Formats: sequence, structure tokens, C-alpha cells
Amino acid sequence: MKFEEFKKPTWLQMNLRAVWGRAYPRIVGVNRELSWVFFETVLPLLGVAAFVYIYKALEAPPQYIGYVIIGGAMTAYWMNVLWSMAAQMYWEKEIGNLELYLIAPISRMSVLGGMALGGMFSSSVRALSTIVVGMVVFGISLSLPDPLMFTGIFIFTMIALYGMGMMFASLYMLWGREAWHMSSLFTEPIYLVSGFYFPVKGFATMLGNPGTWIAAGASIIPITLGLDGMRQCLYPGTSDGFLPLWLELAILMVLSVVFLFLAKHSLAYMENLGKREGRLTMRWQ
Repeated sequence: MKFEEFKKPTWLQMNLRAVWGRAYPRIVGVNRELSWVFFETVLPLLGVAAFVYIYKALEAPPQYIGYVIIGGAMTAYWMNVLWSMAAQMYWEKEIGNLELYLIAPISRMSVLGGMALGGMFSSSVRALSTIVVGMVVFGISLSLPDPLMFTGIFIFTMIALYGMGMMFASLYMLWGREAWHMSSLFTEPIYLVSGFYFPVKGFATMLGNPGTWIAAGASIIPITLGLDGMRQCLYPGTSDGFLPLWLELAILMVLSVVFLFLAKHSLAYMENLGKREGRLTMRWQ
């Protein structure tokens, strides 16, 4: 091929290739290491089973068993955001890949976007396995009278959630080694305030007006309203929903835009700081 015939890829093509390049290892990794699927599916189910038997001992309404299974399935996405998104750039810095990302003629969002797509695939395998096992072992029943609303809530929950993960990726790297501790610190509190194992409306029921404010504050985390909306879609007619479905969908749309906007600017700030002060690609003692 003559030099004149070589066609340089466009900016869009390069970024799409970057997205696929970062998503591919996470997609293929699920198939190559099947033991991970077993451990990431069976072991988390032990914690879910504990809550299931607690609700059964308390003779809670049957839908609460389904709430626990759905919450247990969604923990896969939250853990993926914390460990494979928020702390990812810090780990890339530690192993020496960050310099390659910074000099590549691509958007940093495409790198993290590929990680998000690959992470969503592997997390979806675990989440679906959790729901299937929950339906078989615990006999939960699910109905979906409005699949369009459920799909919309799920999609915008994922966009907002991984947008938040992208924003945390730059912050965690600026914090340095504290990224590991921050991920560990955020895990269990989010399980509580986001209502992974009980309806978030329970705060308002138990604590009154202060509980309502707790639930409203927890709604800043996209998975809070996402879980509540999906439960309302799968168990229509119950009174456990925190907000109307249309309002939760609207808030999730706003959160998607806000977190993606903040992610873009925080990544740009991180890169500019690295160029100005040299704080990103060298270890500080």
C-alpha cells in the first residue's frame, strides 16, 4: 500500500476502538475464567440468603423476598463501579499504563466508557445468575406489566451509576493510595442507605420526617432510585415505592447528565493537573 493511500482514522473511529479495546478483556475474561463466575455468584448469595431467612422468620410480605434478591443482584453493579471503575485509574497508574492513556490521541472518557461496558457485561452475568438462583431456590415470582418503564429505569440507572464511577476515577487517583480505603469505606454504608435489602421508603416509615430526608439524600446515588423503580415495576400495586415511577425516571435522567458532565470536567482537571505539576505518573513518597 502506498503512503498516500493510508487513511488516518477519524477521531470517532479511534475512540470507538478505544472503547472496544477496554471492554474486550472484561468480556472475554468472563468466559476464560469460569471459576470467577462461580465465586462471584454463589458467595454473594450467602449474604442474600441470610436476609431472606430473616424476612421469612419475621413473616414479612412475600415481595420482600423478591426485594432482597433484586438488591443482591444489583450489588454486582455497585461493586463493579467501586472497584473496577472508581479505583481503576489509580491501579493503572500503579502498573504503569496511565502514561499510555494520557499520550493516546483519544478521550479519557472512551477509556473509562470501555471499562464500563465490559464491567456491565460481567456484572450482568452475576446479576442474572443471582436472580435465576433466587427464583429457583427461594421461589420468588416476578411480573413485568410495563417493560418499557423498567428498561428506561435500568438504562438510566446504569448511565448515571457509571458516570459517577468515571467521576470518582479522577478523584480517587488524586487521593492516591486512599482510593483503596475509600472504596472499602463506601461499600457497606451504601448498602444501608440505598436500600439494597429493604425498600428505601422504610426510612420514612421508621424514622418519620428525618427518615424521609435520609432517603432523599441517598437518592443522589443513582442506584437508590434505580432499585426502588425496578422493584415498583416488578411488584406493581405495592405501597413500598418511595417516589412515583415517572419522577424517579426523570431524576435518573438528570443524574445521568450531571454525572457525565462532572466526569468529563474532573478528568480534564486531573489531566491538566498532571501536566502542570507532574503528580499523576510518578509515585510520591
